[in-house]
Amino acid sequence: MKIVFLDAKSIGDDIDLSGYDSLGEVVKYGFSTPEEASQRIQDADVIVLNKVPVNAQSIGQAKNLKLVCVTATGTDNLDKGYLEERGIAWRNVAGYSTESVAQHTFALLFYLAEHLPYYDNYVKSGNYVKDCLFTHFDRKFSEIHGKTWGIIGMGAIGRRVAEIARLFGCKVIYYSTTGKNNQPDYSRVSFEELLKTSDIVSVHAPLTPQTKALMDRKAFAQMKKSAIFLNMGRGPIVVEQDLADALNQGEIQAAGLDVLCKEPMSQDNPLRQVQDGSKLLITPHIAWASLEARSRMMEIILGQIRDFFKESYKA
Repeated sequence: MKIVFLDAKSIGDDIDLSGYDSLGEVVKYGFSTPEEASQRIQDADVIVLNKVPVNAQSIGQAKNLKLVCVTATGTDNLDKGYLEERGIAWRNVAGYSTESVAQHTFALLFYLAEHLPYYDNYVKSGNYVKDCLFTHFDRKFSEIHGKTWGIIGMGAIGRRVAEIARLFGCKVIYYSTTGKNNQPDYSRVSFEELLKTSDIVSVHAPLTPQTKALMDRKAFAQMKKSAIFLNMGRGPIVVEQDLADALNQGEIQAAGLDVLCKEPMSQDNPLRQVQDGSKLLITPHIAWASLEARSRMMEIILGQIRDFFKESYKA
């Protein structure tokens, strides 16, 4: 068996992949364009990838290909109709990053809510050495205990965030983007009610026709001026120009994002024009990427490959 990793850099160099060597020949490429992929997988039995498009152009010349493994939950980059025509199976990974994304959600929140960059700089700049008081609290912050936390997308990650938020004493409400998600432990509300009543709004939904551009100018205008907005879902759920305007005009207090409409970030992204940098924190799509989550993901994929070929040999 030959296994080809097409964008191994997206997994990281610190993950132990030695288990794959027991399955056969393993070839790793840090990054591959669709054109490069076409040449690199001609004799592959399995390809492992994250963002590389899988379609007739990229895998048309792969004569031995039997299985495509995506190192993510989302599979938008797969032409599933073409894979079915070719009789090529595919696998993705779900549930591996729940703890990691939930943790990152709170990391962004506390960084923004408690003005940590300001206080860190206050001490490191030497101003605390010069102070005559033992404390300094020029940037006011509030407890999240007793606040309302609104969640958009009550899947596994949304539910985990809800559990933790409740431990901090938050009242948790949620909006179902499909209208079908019912969680008896939390109050389901309309989109408008969630926006108007929440002190914290976090997005943990996938990108669908119902969620694309959900957070637009109208949505931000309905939020509290003191609200903090967090997006851990998908970038296009947010109209980035409208978010930039909302921050510049003081319609919301702050925003923390781990996803953008275009990744890596484009030079002309309107969020780069937010005037007060303390209102905005953007991380480069890392919420999923704790060491434990990435290791867990690759162990799952290793098991998927083993199980697939075990079943194939039985057949």
